Amino acid sequence: MVVINSEGKFNENTYLIDGQLFRMKGNTAVYIIENKGMRMMIDTSSSLMARKIMKKIKEFGLYPIHKLLLTHSHFDHVQGVGRLKALQKESEIKVMASENAIDNLKNPERMNEGLEVDPVENVTPLKEGDIIDLNGLKLEIFNFFGHTQDHIAVFDEKNKNIFTGDAILNRYDRETFSPTFMPPDFNENELFKTFEKLRNMKKNLNSISLSHFGVWEGDDFENIIDEMEDLHHNTKNSIVE
Repeated sequence: MVVINSEGKFNENTYLIDGQLFRMKGNTAVYIIENKGMRMMIDTSSSLMARKIMKKIKEFGLYPIHKLLLTHSHFDHVQGVGRLKALQKESEIKVMASENAIDNLKNPERMNEGLEVDPVENVTPLKEGDIIDLNGLKLEIFNFFGHTQDHIAVFDEKNKNIFTGDAILNRYDRETFSPTFMPPDFNENELFKTFEKLRNMKKNLNSISLSHFGVWEGDDFENIIDEMEDLHHNTKNSIVE
């Protein structure tokens, strides 16, 4: 059983950085995929942590960042965009997100009521089946709707890893999890489709990278796939009852 929750390189191409949302360690992961000098970051954590994240990027030899993929438009995944761009003044960062996220990013109050989130403009839209090419490393985009209707996942076929953001569940250790349903854009029927999509991909995977938190391999990966739908139902039923 393997859980990777420490900062650093965890497969041939990928690094984990602790985004420390609310200054809490082990709460929010930021991932960077690197291949032959081309680097893509997945999500940003909060703007408060941008300087710490940029320091780690430089420490790991991953500066500059060329692409930034936002899994969905909730604040803890997008709030740091502007600050990170400001900290990398000498070169542009190409921002990408689901085609469904474009308007939400321009109008962040839709998904983040009561929170301070700056609009994100000039975002390249992505749809299911799109391929991001990092100098020969192919990353495939999948729609993983449910948690939000603008959520995407990134499949790294070479390393048999998938970055699921918040789409499946949050798991902080083997005994502590939280479900993925939350307002204002949750859709249970779409979540069930996402569960099924991930189950169908299982044979091509040996790890899953969660935003909250860490990389789960071996039996731990298997358990997440096997338990994700039951955990959703059990949590929902406990609330309803």
